[in-house]
Amino acid sequence: MKPITKEWMDKAEQDYQVVAFLQDAGLPVYDVICFHAQQSAEKFLKAWLIEQGVDFPRTHDLEILAKLALPSFPDLQSLLDDLRFLTSFAVEIRYPGFAAEKEDADRCRDIAERLRALVLQTLA
Repeated sequence: MKPITKEWMDKAEQDYQVVAFLQDAGLPVYDVICFHAQQSAEKFLKAWLIEQGVDFPRTHDLEILAKLALPSFPDLQSLLDDLRFLTSFAVEIRYPGFAAEKEDADRCRDIAERLRALVLQTLA
């Protein structure tokens, strides 16, 4: 694994650990959980792309990143709809007017977990 890929993986894992800690503690900070789940997924996708030598735009859009990864990572196809949902928690959730519910946090964590598992089984 390239050193820069490992850095992205470590940062992705840190975001994932925040999600797991907050949710397992039962804290009702759903906005934060969803945001960090999105961040974890974004960083895991970017780690994959970097390891494959694929250039990507500066974006938080997980669907765009996943579509760039699909040629070398076809298992992502089954996650595209979920990644589109998770993308909605990249920016708006940090500001008033948009709030996550427990169901959103549960779904965001599930998506991040499934993506994390796929990436770890092939890159780790």
